[in-house]
Amino acid sequence: MVNSNYVYEGIKKAGINFIVSLPCINLNKLLTLVDEDKKITHMPVTREEEGIGICAGAYLAGKKVAILMQNSGLGNSVNGLTSLTELYKFPLVMIISHRGTEGEPIVGQVPMGIATPKILDSINIQHFNPCSTEECLDIVSNSWEKSLENELPVAILLEISYWTCK
Repeated sequence: MVNSNYVYEGIKKAGINFIVSLPCINLNKLLTLVDEDKKITHMPVTREEEGIGICAGAYLAGKKVAILMQNSGLGNSVNGLTSLTELYKFPLVMIISHRGTEGEPIVGQVPMGIATPKILDSINIQHFNPCSTEECLDIVSNSWEKSLENELPVAILLEISYWTCK
């Protein structure tokens, strides 16, 4: 099973049935799996904060929501995460391709890669960094319940090394 499949299986086990996404080369296989799943409503969006708002509306309509995004877009979503999801206690699972970590071939990704955990900490969003496929499956499977329990989004950071681990 390729690493994307573990994330996908975790999404299914968590009961997530509404996903917004933005493109990232590391998420490509996962996006295909989500798009082909008839039990998941998948809505590609053009900006991260747009996705946060759509997820809030879908949650109010009874959906279990997630966003698939690259960490470079985290800065675009900070206002939506604090002024909407934190203020109104909306749950949200954020599955984030954490670019700019060890093994990153594009030097321009590194500054945001370093800043990502610090940004999440500063806005009180609990984040996880699975080091193996089995750990990822467990974290993603439990992410929706953890977000509901904390009344805040939960972020899962999938570093460059995740996509090549066994």
